[in-house]
Amino acid sequence: MARYRVSALTAVGSTTLPIISLYGSTTVRPRLKELALFNTGLSPVQLKLIRLSTLGTATGLTEVADIAENPAPIAAAYGTHSGTAPTITAGDLYRMYLPSGGGIVLGFDEGIVIPAVANAGLGVVVSAGTGQICEAMLSWEE
Repeated sequence: MARYRVSALTAVGSTTLPIISLYGSTTVRPRLKELALFNTGLSPVQLKLIRLSTLGTATGLTEVADIAENPAPIAAAYGTHSGTAPTITAGDLYRMYLPSGGGIVLGFDEGIVIPAVANAGLGVVVSAGTGQICEAMLSWEE
């Protein structure tokens, strides 16, 4: 399997607008292998990793292969969503609290699989309180 990643400085986001997301396609089942988040804001932030079933309005990010000769990724990563919110499915995959200046790096041995269904994805949203600007990184295999 080829491995890819994306990193970005997010916007604040909200409980309905992901700060970063990853979507598969009907032809690939990406496996999220690593998620890194670092709170650059002045206040703590509570975040959660969730599943998404629609895209909503989002701006694409530039995905990078870990090995330059690998084919271009099929999965697509997006920065902070705005306007129309995606549909969030029930259940939280992971919840985290980041103090100001704090961060977390999560590794998923088997990977969290995004099903090969149109508009299926994973995203990070604010779980409670006010969002903060974060440095974010996603790494996945396809």
